[in-house]
Amino acid sequence: MADSSKKIASGKTKGNSGPPVKQKKAERKGRIIKLTDAQHSDPQGLQGLTPDNAIFAMDIGTRTVVGVIGMQDEQHFRIIATEVCAHKSRSMIDGQVHDIEQVASTAAEVKNRLEARIGFKLKKVAIAAAGRVLRTSQVRVEKNLEQGVEIDQDFVSGLEIEGIQRAQMMLDDESAAGDKAQFYCVGYSVINYYLNGYVISKLTGHKGKTVGADLLATFLPLIVVDSLYSVVNRIGLEVASLTLEPIAAINAVIPPDLRLLNLALVDIGAGTSDIALTREGSVFAYAMTSMAGDEITERIAQRYLVDFPTGEKIKTALSSKKENVTFTDIMKTRHTIAVTDILSDLEETIRLLASTISQKILEFNGRAPNAVFLIGGGSRIPLLPKMMAQQLGLPEDRVAVRSRDVIKGMKYDDKRLSGPESITPYGIAVTARMYSGKDFLSVTVNERKIKLFNSKKLTTADALIIYGFDAQSLIGRSGRGVTFSVNDNVRRVRGEHGKAAEIFLNGKPASLDTPLAYGDKITVIPAVDGKNAVVKAYELTDEYYTGSVKLNGNSVNISTLITINGVPADKDTLINDGDIVEISRIKTLGQLLEAAGFTSFGDHDIRINGVAGSDPDHVLRDMDQIICSRREEITEKSVEPDPADIEETTLYQQLPDTGSTNYDAADGDIEAAVEDDADCCVITVNGKATRLKNGSQHIFVDVFNYIEFDLSKPQGTIALKLNGKPAAFTDRIKHGDNVEIYWKK
Repeated sequence: MADSSKKIASGKTKGNSGPPVKQKKAERKGRIIKLTDAQHSDPQGLQGLTPDNAIFAMDIGTRTVVGVIGMQDEQHFRIIATEVCAHKSRSMIDGQVHDIEQVASTAAEVKNRLEARIGFKLKKVAIAAAGRVLRTSQVRVEKNLEQGVEIDQDFVSGLEIEGIQRAQMMLDDESAAGDKAQFYCVGYSVINYYLNGYVISKLTGHKGKTVGADLLATFLPLIVVDSLYSVVNRIGLEVASLTLEPIAAINAVIPPDLRLLNLALVDIGAGTSDIALTREGSVFAYAMTSMAGDEITERIAQRYLVDFPTGEKIKTALSSKKENVTFTDIMKTRHTIAVTDILSDLEETIRLLASTISQKILEFNGRAPNAVFLIGGGSRIPLLPKMMAQQLGLPEDRVAVRSRDVIKGMKYDDKRLSGPESITPYGIAVTARMYSGKDFLSVTVNERKIKLFNSKKLTTADALIIYGFDAQSLIGRSGRGVTFSVNDNVRRVRGEHGKAAEIFLNGKPASLDTPLAYGDKITVIPAVDGKNAVVKAYELTDEYYTGSVKLNGNSVNISTLITINGVPADKDTLINDGDIVEISRIKTLGQLLEAAGFTSFGDHDIRINGVAGSDPDHVLRDMDQIICSRREEITEKSVEPDPADIEETTLYQQLPDTGSTNYDAADGDIEAAVEDDADCCVITVNGKATRLKNGSQHIFVDVFNYIEFDLSKPQGTIALKLNGKPAAFTDRIKHGDNVEIYWKK
């Protein structure tokens, strides 16, 4: 390393004798680089520059890539070397990388030239992104202080980082529904610090109860940032710091003591015009417009029929002292045109550029600022400052182009880069020095590499927020529950519990608050949501039973009957939230006889499958045969009826069977049907007047003995209605009732 430095500093010599060499010429890609006397007199390197103290900044612009090597000495920030290379094609448009390989090739040329001049390899670089698709978020953060504890820089940095992370979350919340774009913090400005509720310019060294800060964080889509990282990685460099171009420029041009004024800084590049606004001691807004120098070049190309590179040369010549510009158009015709004539042709386009930038300033500032500083290559366009002053209603001397001479605390050993286009590259270097120790931490989450602004207190939670995990996706939701009532008792079945995400750091189990280090690998197995509660109708009863018995020869269904919201339901019907479920079943002999209208067992002789017995708690079984008859009837006959005759008797054996007759209700009312028999029970079934067998006690299921309705071949869910309301098989039937029975598809 030292030998390489000596060769550059002193040239080819024999020993240490002889007069010092004053100047050496080194050819670098066809260019002659002259080393200064100061560089030759420093045997250890260029002004004490070493790999440890060198700051390498690169401005990857739409037209050119600018490289700057600087270092901080005791009093000044020194610019040691600069290099500028133009892109060979339009590989960047509006500040966005379009051709990564081509931009990387130009950046590599800048890097190689600088390495040849300083004598050692560069490993890290500070870069800046243009304000294309810029988003900002302003937040306030506050913290309590321990009594008697002095505030140090680490505490302030932690406060600022907490604000950045909160701004990130606010930005995510404000994003439109379905907008999956991931944004990346590229810089921030502190608007105000607070100590015990009062504004203070600096927190370090103070003690108090509470501290706070207002921050303005700036974000760009991750795709914009990723393209810059891809360029840097392809030329063997690591990003030491990343900022926004207007932040870098304002750090160089407008020091904190000038930020009390309402000022606008406009960096007019080729593809974008980036704006920063100051007021009351801080930067309070950033803005951007995609109209910039390229609009002028494109207008020249169209007006004079030249290609884009020729248009660039004509535009550059406008700001020189030449009176005429000579060029050849695509038809091979050579032209010599006065600069004043070209400006006259461009006046409308220049006014449009001035208007666009001025309107953006007014939009974010609310009024015209006290003054406007113009920087960047596009600021050299003649007439632009004058037209902006007119648009903003300012005196012409309040809109001015600024060069590097306005940057305080900087010295230049390399004096070639000096115009308004030098401000942003120098600002990137200055910003990198300001934020030294607040670089970016690189980790991977599920094999995807991400960068985090390094606060030295980062945890896995910070990485997962940047990656895109939200709290719900890490915790796992419980399944949706179902609340319903069963026979007037409210019941709730909860959904399945969710399974929380599993987090591993470098292969070992970790938590959200596990600290991070450079290069850590985070693996997240996403949370699993619990299943929704699923309840089937038959699960709501202890025993779902199917079967039927015969009572006095009539078939009676003793299956479990379930209705949901008044409608009979199949056993596998799913229960929904808010359902009203009724469950009934004829289980015992007593329940059967009670449903049939027998009020006193003592007056009847009861036989079950031919065996005498009257235990009302007897549990009925499928196919049971029950005979229930009045004791006086048995005495009168003095002999037991033949079982075959019993099966043919009526349900209650109260009156002789008179048969049943169906009447068309349209031909006459029910009362007309009753005239045949004063003691009969006449109802309407599906629009037909139907006379039941004599007797006063009937239940719904009896109706099926008098109509043609085949239950053995279901055609859907059976619907039962009594007088227009849902009914059950055991509901009582009275004279004059209206019954509906049909299949519900």
